[in-house]
Amino acid sequence: MAVPADNPMADDKVRLGMQLYFEPRLSADSTISCATCHIPEAGWANHNPTDTGIGGQVGGRNSGSIIDAAYMKYQFWDGRAGSLEEQALGPIHNPIEMGETLENVVRKLQAIPGYAAQFERVFGGPVTTDGIAKAIAAFERTIVSGPSPYDRFAAGEPDAISPAAQRGLTIFNGKGHCTPCHSGPTFSDQSFHNLGVGMDAAEPNLGREVVTKLRRDRGRYKTPGLRNVAETHPYLHDGTARTLMDVVELYDRGGVPNGNLDPLVVPLGLTRREKLDLVAFLEALTGPVPVVRVPALPPDPAPTPAGPAPVAPGADAGIDPPAPIGDLR
Repeated sequence: MAVPADNPMADDKVRLGMQLYFEPRLSADSTISCATCHIPEAGWANHNPTDTGIGGQVGGRNSGSIIDAAYMKYQFWDGRAGSLEEQALGPIHNPIEMGETLENVVRKLQAIPGYAAQFERVFGGPVTTDGIAKAIAAFERTIVSGPSPYDRFAAGEPDAISPAAQRGLTIFNGKGHCTPCHSGPTFSDQSFHNLGVGMDAAEPNLGREVVTKLRRDRGRYKTPGLRNVAETHPYLHDGTARTLMDVVELYDRGGVPNGNLDPLVVPLGLTRREKLDLVAFLEALTGPVPVVRVPALPPDPAPTPAGPAPVAPGADAGIDPPAPIGDLR
């Protein structure tokens, strides 16, 4: 895994990033956190077609999963972020996701003693947007998938996957024409392709073209990795494929015809049995992931009293030492 030289991994930083990942105060109305759309129990994604942000606003993209996101060259479906650090800040100031400003998030977190102390310890200074991004990214780099049944099969355990999954592996590598795009350890070529999904709409989403401004990128989206894919339904950038079988059916049809359809997307002519076997193989790519529970979050600062408390006659009117911050984990 590539780790930026200016953001080395450290336990305290990961713990801070975990708190920020579950922190709804990053949003304008304190209702939305990273975990709202990327839920640990839902494959670190969620099972809605597209995300819902502050005020019930519904976005146009499927959440995707952060499992193994650290291995991806690009972040977001259109690849507009080139690192986890850059990705971490995007939803905060997106008006239909968290709807906050980065400046105000910094102000809010700095005013919370528990966060101020942690940023001082981890980064040697006050809360900054750079520190927020680095802490969240460090935490997300710990969300990786472990060996799947397929990995055990590939390592020489013949009964690790079912006969159907073994047949599906043969289809995946051959007739299914999957490996030109879904290759390597993450089962992603780290590139972008047009399957035609959504291109038949009256006002289609332009995908990668919005980022590159290149006509050839119209309707192209990032190739997602396939590890733990069985847990992250629905699928595709707009969440219109409810099941893995729906995705297989789309590929079998040769995608959705449009002027920029990727030449790799062609009709496959799979039988029903072959489609089921291919789904069985995809299900065999599910490996263990870290179990993460919602951490305790630092409380809001205590309200400032209106004035000094009255002192009883004869009482010590000295100033008590500040209370300890306590366990920030």
